[in-house]
Amino acid sequence: MNEQSNARKSYHHGNLKQALVEATLALITEKGPQGFTLAEAARQAGVSAAAPYRHFKGREDLIAEVARQGYILFGDLLEHAYNNGQPTALSAFSKVGRAYLAFAKRHPGHYIAMFESGISLTGNSDLTTVSTRAMSVMTLAAEKLLAHLPASERPPAIMVSHHIWAMSHGVVELFARGAPGGRAPFSAEDLLESGTGIYLRGLGIIPE
Repeated sequence: MNEQSNARKSYHHGNLKQALVEATLALITEKGPQGFTLAEAARQAGVSAAAPYRHFKGREDLIAEVARQGYILFGDLLEHAYNNGQPTALSAFSKVGRAYLAFAKRHPGHYIAMFESGISLTGNSDLTTVSTRAMSVMTLAAEKLLAHLPASERPPAIMVSHHIWAMSHGVVELFARGAPGGRAPFSAEDLLESGTGIYLRGLGIIPE
C-alpha cells in the first residue's frame, strides 16, 4: 500500500490530521520539502483544499508536524539500538550510529522534513523536546564510551556526539540515498564505521 492509499485510509477512518501527514510524507519524498503546496497535500489525502486549515496554519506547520513525528520515531530507534548494543560501550555507540543510517533509509520523508526542510526548532517547544530526546541518546552513548578516560583527557561528550551526528548526516547525504547515493565503492555503513573509528582513535578514546 502506497503513501496516498495510507492517507486516504486514515481520512476515511476519521483521522484527517494523520491523513495529511501521510500525504505530505509522500510528497516530500517525491518532490522535496519545497516542491508542493498545501492544496496538493489535501488533494493527495483526498480532502478539500480548505480541510488542512482545521489542523494546520499552513504548509510549514504541516511539515513541522511531520518532523515532530519523525523525531519521535528517530528517538525510539536510537534508544532501541543503544539498549541492544550493550554490554560494551563501543558496541552500543556503534549501533546508535548505524541506527541513524537505518532511519534515513526507512523513513526518507521524515528525515527530509527533520533535517532538510529548513524547519526551525526555535520557538517550537514540541519539536525542541523530541529532538533533544533523540540527541540525548547519542550523547549518553558518548558519555559511556568516554567514561574510562581520566577526566583531564576526556573530551566533552556532547562534542563527540555532535561530531558523529554530523558525520552520519554527511554519509547519508552523499552515499546513502538519492544521487550520488550508491556511487561509493563502500557501503554507507562501512564508511560511517571506518570514519567513526578513525575519529575515536584520533581522540584516544579507543586504542589504535
